[in-house]
Amino acid sequence: MAGAPHTTDDSKDATSPAGPQGRSWSRSQPMAFYLFALVLVILIPALVVSLVLLNRNNRAQEEVVRALTNATVQAMGQSVEREVAGMATTLRILSSSQELAENDLAAFHERAVVALAGSGSYLLALDRNFDQLLNTRVPYGEPLNRTSNPKIAAEAFERGIATVSGLFFGQTAQQWVFNVLLPIPNGREVVLLALTRNAANLAATLQSRQLPTGWHAALVDSANLVLAATADAGLETGAVLPMRQAVDRSPDEWRRERFDGDMVVTSEWRSGLSGWRVIAWASVGTVERPLGESLLWLAAWSVVIAGVAGGLALLIAQRVGHSVRGLRRDAQRLGRGEPVVPRDYPVTEIAEVSQALVNASTKRLAAESEVRFLMRELAHRSKNQMTVIAAMAKQTARGAEDVDSYVQAFERRILGLARSTDLLLTHGLAGVLLAELVESHIAPFCPLDAARVKLSGPMVRLNAQAAQVLGMAVHELATNAVKYGAFAGNSGALAVRWRVVDQHLDFNWRETVPPGLVVSERVGFGTTVLQSMVGRSLNAEVERHCHDDGMEWRFLIPLSAIDPAATPAPDQEPASE
Repeated sequence: MAGAPHTTDDSKDATSPAGPQGRSWSRSQPMAFYLFALVLVILIPALVVSLVLLNRNNRAQEEVVRALTNATVQAMGQSVEREVAGMATTLRILSSSQELAENDLAAFHERAVVALAGSGSYLLALDRNFDQLLNTRVPYGEPLNRTSNPKIAAEAFERGIATVSGLFFGQTAQQWVFNVLLPIPNGREVVLLALTRNAANLAATLQSRQLPTGWHAALVDSANLVLAATADAGLETGAVLPMRQAVDRSPDEWRRERFDGDMVVTSEWRSGLSGWRVIAWASVGTVERPLGESLLWLAAWSVVIAGVAGGLALLIAQRVGHSVRGLRRDAQRLGRGEPVVPRDYPVTEIAEVSQALVNASTKRLAAESEVRFLMRELAHRSKNQMTVIAAMAKQTARGAEDVDSYVQAFERRILGLARSTDLLLTHGLAGVLLAELVESHIAPFCPLDAARVKLSGPMVRLNAQAAQVLGMAVHELATNAVKYGAFAGNSGALAVRWRVVDQHLDFNWRETVPPGLVVSERVGFGTTVLQSMVGRSLNAEVERHCHDDGMEWRFLIPLSAIDPAATPAPDQEPASE
């Protein structure tokens, strides 16, 4: 509503923390927070990358283990297959013997015993009823029973080619055996020859190849009966292997199955000659152990690195926090106007800030000292100026013919005094430039023709007292030049020159007046300022010379009296006439 008083909501400021100028610091955090955050920002991506690399490395290792395992399993199977193929070859050789052709079974038995000695294989001869006619496990002529596996014998007879049986229990051998059978097409009495071998003998062939650590293998027939197994597999010959029972799947595929309550990875090789399979397996933990160990090492090192980095971050935070608190104390000293001393800080940037505070403190103290000096000087000058103004008023009144001329003369002198004060306040302790002082005081009186005025001299700085006294003197000289001297006519000239000679400032004011103008010998307030005040206040030698063509003033002032770095002597009050 128009005219409604403007109100502010102070409730928020009354409850929320605020810093200087009402700025809220509720979201600020200590240095340790940001350093720990930095450590996490660095460590977390590194850990993620490490995990990705470990996973890729684990996969590569798995591929290597898979290739190595498959190759070893294949080599095992090929070794067994060579054994079986050798048995088939032996059968072919024996089937071509003369004794068999002549049906001399006794001689054939003797020949087979000699030929198979030390091979671990035994020869069987079967008739059409699959009864044993001979068996080299026993002497020739002993009564023999029908073959223990007539089913495979019938299959071999029908196929007409060498056939490998599965595992079965041999009645004659009284242990687990397998047969390789070869039909004899033209046999008069013998229609099948078979080589039988104890299945346990295949264990040596199976173990001729070294599997990777933690892997086991077993040789099984088409019914998954174990013919042989590696020593650490824990399987007996004739046991049923509960893995890889589906023979219609790809043998090269790695599969996960459960075995004895443990999850295992399996690999398989399948024989094209016998239909047997070599199955290898290892626990999933064994296969994945490298990744698990790598993860454990990564976790351990991550904890170590995080601990070291966190400790360093805490140490750095403490060092930086201590330094920052030192800066805060220095800033508070600077705010109170106290001197700030330089300190050593471990961080370069903080040390630079500390040095900046020291410099700022030094400058502030110097500025405050200068301000105090100027204030004291101003008070002192003000008192002196009151005395000077009173004397100027009295002296001006004596020479004035009417009120207007009095006001003009008095005003010009006041303005000249004011210009000296302005220059003093502008330059402060650095000092007032003499050239600037002279130029500012004669500028209001200068003729239009600038060539009539010449200023020359080196750069000289004046302290406050010298600037005020010389300023008043130059003002009076310029006033007199307008009234009686170089600026009274249209052809007069002024030359102001100064130089430093023997630790003195030699200041020369030379006026050249136009022809016919008489130089006044009158002594007024200006003469009093020039001779009495300048001489006594600045301990100067003052000379006044009247020439035929004009007036000359010369001031020989000791440099110690005008030095801005020197303490000026107490001002002398101007003498009044």
